[in-house]
Amino acid sequence: MKKLGIILTLLVAVGLWTTTVHAAELKKIGYADLSRLFDEYYKTKEYDKVLSAKQQDYEKSTKEKVDAIRDLESKLSVLKEDKKAEQEKTIEKMKQDLLDFDRQQKTELTKERNKKISEILLEIEKIVSSYATKEGFSLVLNDRVLIYGNDAFNVTEEILKILNDAQPKK
Repeated sequence: MKKLGIILTLLVAVGLWTTTVHAAELKKIGYADLSRLFDEYYKTKEYDKVLSAKQQDYEKSTKEKVDAIRDLESKLSVLKEDKKAEQEKTIEKMKQDLLDFDRQQKTELTKERNKKISEILLEIEKIVSSYATKEGFSLVLNDRVLIYGNDAFNVTEEILKILNDAQPKK
């Protein structure tokens, strides 16, 4: 038991010493507002326009389908019983098709959005890594993990400028 205690004490001491040595090697530390980088990146803004157009197309298609169902429902009262039952089956099928369409479109839009968000975040990560290496930073943190950060260590503006300077001129 005594040997185990000595070994554990030695391991803790070595760990603390190693951490101290590594901490002494840190050159520069910075942090960035990842949410702001993402929101203000020109590629995010461009993709938001694409996604908005797709959302509008989806809503237009949905409205057309709903209007067609309502049109058929409004004509039900003037139909004879045999035609009425047939029309009700058609309406029920159209409603089910609308639900399927809605589910499929939402799923596709969500998948596409998540994929694009991942791509944009990876690009931002590469730019931040490149910036950190070029400027001699040992660490660049996401501001969400900070409790406090001195503004002198905030590199958001510099990185945002690099991200948006890559925007093709129109």
